[in-house]
Amino acid sequence: MYKRRFSLLITSCLLCTAVNAQLSRLGEDVDYQVTASGQFGDGEHAPFWLSANRYGLASINNNSGYVRASIQRDTQADSQRNWRLGYAADLVVPFGYDSKFLVQQLYAEAAYKLVRLSIGQKERPAEMKNNELSSGSMVLGTNARPLPQIRVETSDFFAFPGTKQWIHLKGHLAYGWYADNQWQRDFNNGNNARSYTNNSLYHSKAGYLRVSNLEKFPLTFTGGVEMVCQFGGTAWNVPIKNKNGELETTHAMKGGVKEYLQAFIPTGSDVIDGDNPNVMGNNVGSYQARLDYHGKGWGASLYGEHFFEDHSMMGFDFDWKDFLWGAEIKLPSNPIISTVVLEHMRTTDQSGPVFSNKTDKTPSIGGVDDYYCHGIYGAYQHAGFVMGTPLLISPIYNENNNIYCYDNRITAQHVGVSGNPCNDLSYRILYTHEKSLGTYKVPRENPTTSDFLMAEVTYRPHKIEGLAITASYGQDWGSLTGNNQGALLTVSYSGGLTTKK
Repeated sequence: MYKRRFSLLITSCLLCTAVNAQLSRLGEDVDYQVTASGQFGDGEHAPFWLSANRYGLASINNNSGYVRASIQRDTQADSQRNWRLGYAADLVVPFGYDSKFLVQQLYAEAAYKLVRLSIGQKERPAEMKNNELSSGSMVLGTNARPLPQIRVETSDFFAFPGTKQWIHLKGHLAYGWYADNQWQRDFNNGNNARSYTNNSLYHSKAGYLRVSNLEKFPLTFTGGVEMVCQFGGTAWNVPIKNKNGELETTHAMKGGVKEYLQAFIPTGSDVIDGDNPNVMGNNVGSYQARLDYHGKGWGASLYGEHFFEDHSMMGFDFDWKDFLWGAEIKLPSNPIISTVVLEHMRTTDQSGPVFSNKTDKTPSIGGVDDYYCHGIYGAYQHAGFVMGTPLLISPIYNENNNIYCYDNRITAQHVGVSGNPCNDLSYRILYTHEKSLGTYKVPRENPTTSDFLMAEVTYRPHKIEGLAITASYGQDWGSLTGNNQGALLTVSYSGGLTTKK
C-alpha cells in the first residue's frame, strides 16, 4: 500500500514538474504590436479595396478608424521542441464603426510535432493565393472577421511516408460559432419583414495534397478542397410551417451530435426544404489547384478555383463553367516590380437558371445555386462581410438591410502588382474591373460595372526597427458600391515584450 502511494506521489510530482516546465515558457518570446489607423474620403462608401480582404477589421463608412493593441506568442518560439505553445490577444477600439469595441483575435494553441490544436478566434491567411495581391479565396477567405472555433490541423505540409519526399499533405477540421448576433439584430433594426439568425454554428474542413521535390524537379503541384457549413441557431422572420401546418416566423434549429455529424458529412435537410430536401445548413465549398515553377531567382504560377453550393456543381452532373483563374509571376530582384498577379473570375452560370436532370424514375430540377445565399441564413457572411471573395458584394452594402448577396453573378478581371524600390520602402497596387448581372432571383435590368483601384506605400525605416507607416489611396467608379475616393493612413509599432530567459 505504502509503495503504491509512494509511486503515485512520485508520479504526481514528476507530472507537476513537467507541466510547470511547459507553462513556464508562456512568458518567454512574447511580442506586442500597437496600431493606429484612420480613413478619410468622400462618396457613398469608403473605397472598396480599403475595406475588402482586411479580416473584417474595416468599415465601409468614410471618416473611420481604430486603435489596436495585441500581444502574441507564436508556436514557432518553441520550434526546437516537440510540444509548442502559443497564444494571442488582439483588441480594437474603433470609431465610425458599428461597434465600439472589438476582440479581433483571442486564442490559445498547443502543437505536438505536426499536429496543432487551436481554440479561439484567429486570423488565418488563404491557402494557395497571394494574400497581398489576389482578389481573394472563394471559401476560406480573408474578408470577414475570424470566428471563434476549436480547430485541429497540421501546422504545415508533411511528407507522406513511403513517397520519397514527393507527396505532402495538409488539412484541418474545425467547429465553432458565429459571433455576430448583435450586428444581425442591429442590421435588421426591428423589421419583421427581414430575416436573420442568431447563435448559428460553424463547421469547416480542408485537405490539400502537394506533389513536390525541389531537389530533383522545379515544378510543384498543389490541389485541395475546402468546405464550410453554417447550421443550428435560431431563425427570425423566416416563415416556416410547424407540425400543424401553421406558419411560424421564429424557429430554433437543432444543434446536437446528429447535426454536427450532418455538417461533417453533408446530409440531412432544413426545415424550409419541404418535400424536396437538399442538405442541412448553408454549405459552400471549392476545389483548388495550383502549379508553381521555381526558377533561379524567379518563379511563375498558374492556379484555378471552382466553387460549389451544396451538392450542385460538387460533382459532374452539370458543366463546370464558373471558375477563378489566376497567374502569378515573381520577377528577378529589381527596384521596380517584384510580383504580378492576374486573375479572371466568372460566377454567372451557377448550374443554370433551371436545369432538368432526368433519371429513370423521376425528373429532378436543379440550377439557381444563388452563390453565398441561403433561405434561412441569408448569406455566407459574418458581421456583414462575406467570408469568401469580396467581389460577391457583401450584405453590409445593402441599403434595404437584407442579409443577402445581390451581386453573385459576376465576371471580373483583377490585377495586383507589388515591388520594393529600396530596403525601407514597398508598394502594392490593386485594380479590378467587375460586371454584375445581379442574381437569378433578383436580376439587374442592365449589366452593372464598377472599377476598384488602390495604391499603397509602406515605409519601414531601418533605423527604427518595428515601425511601419502605410499610406493607401483608393478610388471606385460605378454603381456596385458607388463612386468613392479616399485615403487610409496606418501607423504600427511592434517589438518583443519579453525574450527567452
